Amino acid sequence: MDLRSRMVAIFKVLLPLAALAILATLFLLSRSDDETFAIPFAEDEIAGRMRDQQVTAPFFSGTTPKGDQIILTAALARPGGADTPAEAVDLGARLTLAQGGRITLDADTGSVNVRDDIATFAGNVRIATETGLRLQTELLNTALGGISGHAPGPVTGSGPMGTLTAGGMRFEAKNEGGPVHVLFNNGVKLIYDPKQSETDP
Repeated sequence: MDLRSRMVAIFKVLLPLAALAILATLFLLSRSDDETFAIPFAEDEIAGRMRDQQVTAPFFSGTTPKGDQIILTAALARPGGADTPAEAVDLGARLTLAQGGRITLDADTGSVNVRDDIATFAGNVRIATETGLRLQTELLNTALGGISGHAPGPVTGSGPMGTLTAGGMRFEAKNEGGPVHVLFNNGVKLIYDPKQSETDP
């Protein structure tokens, strides 16, 4: 089963459970006929508890048709609705490429939209590769069914050649089944550091 199908199956379980918990809460509150019964929570607090159904330490993994492995983790996840993506705190991903190599992604928050095949990393996004590339940006959109990503905003970082800045970046395979390349655009500036190229792997 690929990652998209696995995540659809998981959310089909999570969403009904969240709905069941909400219905159970309403049922229990409506059972008391005692006029002196006092609800221990304010109405807005009850609404918040029902709205904030969450899953601790979710873990999703799968393999793309090309053989690449994708693992998604988070400290906390909140199931989305029909038109809203699932939200995550401390979202991370480990992309192991079939051609060799690994890409690591981490962010403060994020969201997963299974219907649109997109995982979004937001806030203090860190990107690292086995070749020594270390990048930071504020927003990164990645595919769930393959190895590709796009940062529409400024990117800073360092690598074997030195430090760099760019207006945006993307990573993807140029050809079907080919190696994954990291491409920078929108005003790329590189400060070459020969010492760094000697020490980095």
